[in-house]
Amino acid sequence: MNERQRLKSILLEKSYRQGTFTLTSGKTSDFYIDGKQTTLSAEGAYLCGRLLFGLIREEQTPIAAVGGMTLGADPLVTAVSIVSYLEQAPIPAFIVRKEAKGHGTGNYIEGLKNMAAGCTVALIEDVVTTGGTLLKVIDRVEAQGFKVGLVATVVEREEGGVEELARAGYRLKSIFTRTELLAP
Repeated sequence: MNERQRLKSILLEKSYRQGTFTLTSGKTSDFYIDGKQTTLSAEGAYLCGRLLFGLIREEQTPIAAVGGMTLGADPLVTAVSIVSYLEQAPIPAFIVRKEAKGHGTGNYIEGLKNMAAGCTVALIEDVVTTGGTLLKVIDRVEAQGFKVGLVATVVEREEGGVEELARAGYRLKSIFTRTELLAP
């Protein structure tokens, strides 16, 4: 079993649920993917880190940092950063806050000291439905002067996120689409 197949089995075991759920977007769904159950497991985090780092390496423009919105992206950006270090191509991680820090620096972005001004970054998320969270992250990152070179997710639910991001000028790459995840 390769790394992608193994990650699929972990996602199905730990993260995929059927039932009635309200999503971050406000939509109701008959299934839910709780990505954190996978990304907070040692093997799941490692495999996500390896596969997302693989997507980063495919980019023609070098990626200088990897980040995303807290809380869903926190374990992912850490995993990618650690994998990049182990692969002798270190990429620092950063985290985008939901609200600006209310004290000290007042930043939306944590980890700025590890990033060169204006560098090209990858933005990642565990699960994408409508793309709304990623669009918020893109706005905050670009407002700080960084360039978005890659937008990626572990699972793309096939519910409009790809199209919404494309309308804003960004292509979403995924390790799995919902169809791929549920295929036998």
